[in-house]
Parts: sequence; C-alpha cells; structure tokens
Amino acid sequence: MRETTTQELFNRLDDPNLKPIDTRPADAYNGWPLENEKRGGHIRGARSLPEKWSHYIDWLEILQSKGLTPENELVIYGYDPEKTEKVARQFVKAGFEKVRSYHGFKEEWSANETYPVESLQRREQLVPAGWLYRAAVDQRDPDTLEPLSVTGRRIVIGHAHYQNPDDYHAGHIPGAIPLDTNWLEDPATWNRRTPEELASTLTQLGITHDTTVVLYGRFSYPDNNDPYPGSSAGQLGAFRCAFLMLYAGVKDVRMLNGGMQAWEDAGYAVSTEVVQPEPVGDFGAKIPGMPELAIDLQEAEQVLNSENSNLVSVRSWSEFIGKVSGYNYIKKKGRIPGVVFANCGSDAYHMENYRNLDHTTREYHEIEQLWAEAGITPEKYNAFYCGTGWRGSEAFFNAWLMGWPDIAVYDGGWFEWSNAGKPYETGEPKTSI
Repeated sequence: MRETTTQELFNRLDDPNLKPIDTRPADAYNGWPLENEKRGGHIRGARSLPEKWSHYIDWLEILQSKGLTPENELVIYGYDPEKTEKVARQFVKAGFEKVRSYHGFKEEWSANETYPVESLQRREQLVPAGWLYRAAVDQRDPDTLEPLSVTGRRIVIGHAHYQNPDDYHAGHIPGAIPLDTNWLEDPATWNRRTPEELASTLTQLGITHDTTVVLYGRFSYPDNNDPYPGSSAGQLGAFRCAFLMLYAGVKDVRMLNGGMQAWEDAGYAVSTEVVQPEPVGDFGAKIPGMPELAIDLQEAEQVLNSENSNLVSVRSWSEFIGKVSGYNYIKKKGRIPGVVFANCGSDAYHMENYRNLDHTTREYHEIEQLWAEAGITPEKYNAFYCGTGWRGSEAFFNAWLMGWPDIAVYDGGWFEWSNAGKPYETGEPKTSI
C-alpha cells in the first residue's frame, strides 16, 4: 500500500476530493488521547471509521452514509500500522483505487501544532470505557490517576432504566447504582419533577452540585424479551437523566460513550452486586441551577414566533407526518406547525440517526451537517423536543457536547402540546416552488 508523508498530507488538506479516514476508536476521534499522544483529536476534515467496524457486514452501507465514493482519494490513518493497512486494503477491495496510508499521526501530526487537529468541544463529557474503568474498578481519579481516597473526588455511576430494576440486577458496571428515570421525571406527565423532588432524589443518590456523575444504559433487555428490539431504551433514559441533572445544576455530568455495550466490548467484567447509594445532606446549590435549559408550552410558542429560533422535532418521519402518534398513550397524531424536522430514526424508540452501529454517539460533524441542511445551526436558539423528552434530551446533549450556546429541551413535547388542544398539522409539509 502506497504511503503518504506528513508534509504531503498537510499540503493537500484543503483539497475537497481528499478524504482522511481516522481508523482509531471513536473516543480518540472525539479528542481523547488514548495512547498519550501530545494532542487529542483528529486531522482536520477527517471522517471517523474505526477499524473494528470493518468486521461489520454493514461496512459498505456505513461508507455510503458517510458520503464516501470510489471517486474520492483516501488517506487512511490510525494508531496501529497493521490495522491501518488492513482498512486500506478493504477499501481497495470495495473498488476504491486512490487509497494511501499514513503512519505519522501520533509521532508527527499530533506532536506538532503546525498541523491542525479538531476535537469535540466538550469531549470530556462523553467518556471512553477505559476512563470509567479507572474510576469504577481501580478506584482512581481517571484524570490524575491518584487514588480517589486521596483526591476526595466524588464520582457516582448511574445505571439508567425505566421501571425495570431487573435490568440492573442482571449485570451492571461495578460500583454503579440503579437509576430509575421516574425518580427524575413525573410518570404522569413525563416532565421534569419539581425542584424539591429533584433535590430529594439527587441527595438520596449521593449527588451534589459538584459531584462527577457518569451515566449509561443497556441497549436491550437481558431476558431477550424486549418489546422494542434494539431500541436502546436504557441509553435513551441515561441521556434523559443527563439532561435533567444538568438542568438541576450538577456541573459535571458525563455519558459513557456506547453505554453498556462499550463496557462489554472492552472486555470488562460486569457485576451483579447491588450497590447502595450514599446519601448526602444537601445538594449544595439552588435547584434548578440552569433553568434556561428547559422550556414549557408558552415558551415553545414564543420560539415558534421568533425568526432566530427553532423548535426542533426529534421524531421519526411517520410521527412527523401524522401516520402514527408514536406512543400507545398519545391519541393525537401530527406535528406542531412551524417546527424543524431532525429525524431521529425509525420510530419513537430508536435513535439510529444519532448513533453508530456499535452504539457510540455518531460523528459530530455528521450530525452538524444533517442539522445544517434543515436550518439547525448554532447561531440560532434551538429547543429540541420529541414525544415526551427522551429523544429531545439526546439531541440536546449532542448540541451540548458540541458547545452550542443557546439550546434547550421543550420538556412537554408532543404529549403536552397535543393534550393542550393546540393546533397541529398532518401530511407531508408543503414546499414552496
């Protein structure tokens, strides 16, 4: 396989037909220096295509989803030269003729600030399994490697589920406590609980405003009796809890990238030992600490009437056009007039358009591109919603990770809007000619 040099790659970095391909784990692409490189992140303009994906039968479909075609000239790079060459050869077998490998990323590119790198702005809030292992198993501060008993850092790991404690008992990350989403949101309205209720729940869980909280969920029920196969309800619930904790005022809320699947893919053991929370006396700050992150019905109407704001529908197409309501407890079918569509995936229980096949969060450049095509940009105020707040919370968290400044979740979503007797539309939106 022909190789390229650092200077050759740098000289052609602005060539629109040249596509650098990053075969490292998604966490390295996001900015985590997994092999102690001087600078974390990826080569400017690179696409994320981890080597482990090359084993998937859907590999060619992944290439298509990333807009990669045989007309492109590719430069493949990673940590391991053998794995890099393996992916490069696979591209050649798929009909790509202009393929070269690059083996200087760690020693040359990342080590020299002349060469541009990009990274997810809040990559610290989307952690790799190895980072969490150091806290959960080694009992060390993952950032300093000092014992937690010495640093005094409080880290609470939450295994999210919805009214399904058996999901936790079937196996969880060592040290994790169970976290029922109903403890943070009202099961009657699916909206956030009152500040008093949030304070009671968080302190009972041992969480204060300055606790580091790491959340994750499972992607299928352990008894293989999942009513929505592959729906990742647990991980969706974890994103919902992450949003609610940010709203409450927890300063350091993190998600395990890829959830329970990432932990198991890394070969780490799971535990069935029940961990009891260690309650604290006081949250230590006023709740909500960030009230601007959640809006309600009246504010949603104001967003719709503003030219510089978007009310963003993170629902499926069938929900958006009113073919289905998405839920057995929501009768009306349709959409809020004037919203912007940010397709979640196949139905109300899936977020395929925001996830990779290994359940890690999708490459953030791709999400930005999809949103930009719909008019969803960081220059505008964007309030995300869905049926009851879960998918909206995950979309919100993606924008949060990217550092978007003016974002919120319309907490009530379609459930509240439709029950309030507000106007709605069905059918495909009309387009102007």
